[in-house]
Amino acid sequence: MAQDKKAAPKKKKSSYSAYKVYKVEGGKVTKPRSCPKCGPAIFMATHSNRMSCGKCGYTEMK
Repeated sequence: MAQDKKAAPKKKKSSYSAYKVYKVEGGKVTKPRSCPKCGPAIFMATHSNRMSCGKCGYTEMK
């Protein structure tokens, strides 16, 4: 007996992720705080009581 193959589910296209990171306020582009250890390309995640780097683990308390 031949088994029917199921089609792979289609991935939803998401919007460009840079629009979620950067903010435009009054004609100026702002970005979130970058990690002082990793450099300007790595952003720090904002939590309720701290900011942390996902790459090196650096944490700053608010």
